Parts: sequence; structure tokens; C-alpha cells
Amino acid sequence: MDLSLPGLHIMQMNNTTRTSAFSSLLTIGVLLSSHSAIALAADGPNEWLGRMSNAVQNMSYEGTVIRTRRGEAETLKVVRSVEDGVVSEKLTLQEGSSLEIIRKGDEVHCILPDSKSVLVESWDNQSTLFSTLPGRDIRFGSEYDLSIVREDRVAGRKAVLLAIRPHDEFRFGHRLWLDRSTAFPLRTELIDGDGTILEQIKFADINLDAKISVEAFSPSVSLENFTWYAETVKRVEVEVKIDWACDGLPPGFRVVSTKTEQLPGADAPVTHILYSDGLATVSVFIGQVHKGKLARRSNIGGSNAYSMQLANYQITAIGEVPAVTVQRIASSMRQR
Repeated sequence: MDLSLPGLHIMQMNNTTRTSAFSSLLTIGVLLSSHSAIALAADGPNEWLGRMSNAVQNMSYEGTVIRTRRGEAETLKVVRSVEDGVVSEKLTLQEGSSLEIIRKGDEVHCILPDSKSVLVESWDNQSTLFSTLPGRDIRFGSEYDLSIVREDRVAGRKAVLLAIRPHDEFRFGHRLWLDRSTAFPLRTELIDGDGTILEQIKFADINLDAKISVEAFSPSVSLENFTWYAETVKRVEVEVKIDWACDGLPPGFRVVSTKTEQLPGADAPVTHILYSDGLATVSVFIGQVHKGKLARRSNIGGSNAYSMQLANYQITAIGEVPAVTVQRIASSMRQR
């Protein structure tokens, strides 16, 4: 007697076919994964940083950014275009005061709707949003380790996660999620020594290499009856030799530039010394003592500042480094 059920042999064939198909798909998946890993390993972390630097400077894009500083988040609409080397940017705060920053070349308009005012300033940063990212010329020595961690996804796009880890307490760490295709930074984090995220910039959505219309950079509100405030004195910098030095400079830092600057609102020029370890930078400003109480410590996000008085001079060190770093540098400044 034939005890087999009708269609059983067909079901068995289908199961066999499914198993074979699943094995084939699994094999293809492993091959694709291996190919991706090989492609990822082909570019070292320094090559990724070089591509990132190029993308930040030259790519046009628009999207929504969530920026978090010490636990407080704000959402920004961002539009950026580069035409013939001229940068146009527009950042609009989506909550609260609806602050808007519009940049054309090195001229920046900060629009404050609540106070019906526009501040006109000059900026020379390559990027309003990414002014503190490491560049292509970064020199990694004994102060940092740089590595590719894994592949990930940000804003619906494939990304490569890079980690920059410091070896001591004088600098912060970084995590960078770079777009797999363009190396554009889709997410960045500034990390304290205990692993706390001090600052984070993360795109919720983004359109890379977008064709941006001129109208996209127009103010979102009418500026009729707004009061305009322009810089009365332009920031003037002159390279000079100085008679100041730092006796307790943290390992890896060196002098990058020495200038005198006439800052807006200042009665006399100040000395500006820029120190760097190849990634982190610290600016030291030295000028005549101001009247009034001297603020010794302050911080905004990952930036720390420390001020002190030495004889008739006020010394202020500021940078995106731990508080111990700016305090050590400011306190160790001496005239030769």
C-alpha cells in the first residue's frame, strides 16, 4: 500500500530547493561581506581622514543635523554649496529663537529674529559646522592611536567608524562615522577621558552632492525693520616674534604660529600663540590686565578656557581640550 501523501515528494523537493537556495544566498552574503572587508582594509585610517577633509571642504549638501553639547540637544537645518571655491552656507535653528546663520564667502550674517537684529562678521573657517575636525595633514605620533573600528549605518547610509584615542589626560578622543562612498562625516563625537560624549553632531537625514538653488540661502524671515550691527574694527593679524614661552607644555604640543592681533573691542593689540599636537589646538591670548574680576575657568561643550594674571598681563588659554590642559598651559607661560 502506498502510504505517501499526495504532493509529499513535491514538498520534499521544495524543501531541498529552499535549503540549496539558502546555502547559495549565505555563500553570496559571506563573499560580499569578505569583499566589503577587503575594500575597507584597502584604505587605511589616514587615507579616510584625507578623503574626509576633501569632502568637508568641497561637497555641497543639505540635511537635518542634531547637535548635542553636554546633554543638551538642538536641531539645525543645514544647506551648503561650493561654487568656484566660494562657500555658501545657511544654518537655521529649529527650536526657540530660530537663530539663522547665513554665510557667503568669509562674510557671515547672524540673524536674531527675537531681537530683530543682524550681526555682520567675518569668518575664515572652512566649515561652519565642522570647524574642529582633524585635517589631512594631521601627524599622529605617540599621543594618539587611530583605527578603523567597523562598518555602520547613519542617516540610512553605509558608514565607516574611525576612532581616535589619546594616550593621556591632556586631549580628547574622537569618533567619526564617515560616509562609505564619499568619506563625508555623517556623525562625529568628542569623547572625554571617562568615555562621556561632550559633543555630538549627527545627521538625521542628508542629501549629498545636492544641487542647491541660490534662493536656498535667502533669510527665512523678512529683515525689514531689523537693526544691522557690523564689526567696527576688522580682526587684524600680524606674524611676529615673541618673548613668551610655555615652561610646562604638555607632551606632543608645539608652537604653530605667533601673532599680534587687534581684536574687535580691544584697546590694544594682544599676543596670540597657537599650540597644536597635530589634532588638538590651544590658543593663548596675552594682553594688558582688564579692570574688574577675572574669570578663571569656563567651558562650552568641549571647549575649555582658563584665565590668570601674571604681573601686568592677563593670560587666557582656550581650546577644545580638557580643562587640565588649558590650566597647565596658561599657568606655565613665562616671558623670556
